[in-house]
Amino acid sequence: MKGTKERVLQLLKHSNTILSGETIAQQLHVSRTAIWKAIRELERIGYKIEHLANGYRFIQSNLLEAEEISFEHLPVNQIFITKETQSTMKLAKIAAMDQHATPALFLAETQSGGHGRFARPFFSPPGQIYMTLLLKANQSFAELPQYTILAAVAVALAIDEVTGKNCSIKWVNDIFLDQKKVCGILSEATSDFESGQISYVTIGIGLNFCLKQTDFPIELQEKVTALFSDTEPTITRNELIQKIWQNFFELIDGLPDQSYLEYYRRKSFVLGKVVRFTQQGQDYTGKAVAISAQGELIVETADGQKILSSGEISLSQIG
Repeated sequence: MKGTKERVLQLLKHSNTILSGETIAQQLHVSRTAIWKAIRELERIGYKIEHLANGYRFIQSNLLEAEEISFEHLPVNQIFITKETQSTMKLAKIAAMDQHATPALFLAETQSGGHGRFARPFFSPPGQIYMTLLLKANQSFAELPQYTILAAVAVALAIDEVTGKNCSIKWVNDIFLDQKKVCGILSEATSDFESGQISYVTIGIGLNFCLKQTDFPIELQEKVTALFSDTEPTITRNELIQKIWQNFFELIDGLPDQSYLEYYRRKSFVLGKVVRFTQQGQDYTGKAVAISAQGELIVETADGQKILSSGEISLSQIG
């Protein structure tokens, strides 16, 4: 049974009018003092509640809430939110070792040791989106869906759908807005030594939600941005997070249909451009001409066609 604090929150959230302390107390059958204490506790947690002469009014906040994120594929009891952690990827991996029920979503307000591909550090100020989805696989590596590409499509779709903005995808795992990185995606698999099967998959997403451009470190200001860098958010983090994973599971449910690859290709700002990359210690320059059905980037170089797979190269420049 929900406590007074939770019931006060739900009442205020779903009310279209200002509610007096007396009205809330009568509806919940508790004292006015209990209502006052509940509101103080809600504000301490981070909820915004306007105090007016005739009562209280809930103000939409940027607080992460499992109840606002959950949907059919991700019930409330499978969503775990923490204030600070080293990384949500680490939380998910620990859960995998404990054979945690899946799918499970781990979120944090801030990370002390977030990282992207090739262990690159990830700038993780409070108030953004840091999350990792844990999935149970029990498949061979060759049988695994293209989780990184599916997640990139899910994020890009969500951003465009709920904000009206037009983002693009940098092969293979970054989302860009106005030619700057706004989101990074990292997928990792854990194998079972005895069976040789992939037992768990973790999909980590770091998304800059609302942060002024001048609040990024100087060395990042020309390279990265936030979804809302110069305006107030028009949506909540909860709404965007829910939409991302709704899209993701819809794509998973639609497999083996690969129409998502066409969207991924349309959103690519790498295709048709000159790229520089390193493969097996050799530097190459060429034109990105296609993305294969396996999600590989195909580049025409002076040394012939090169096929780039996730994990073996790093795009160093886009011209």
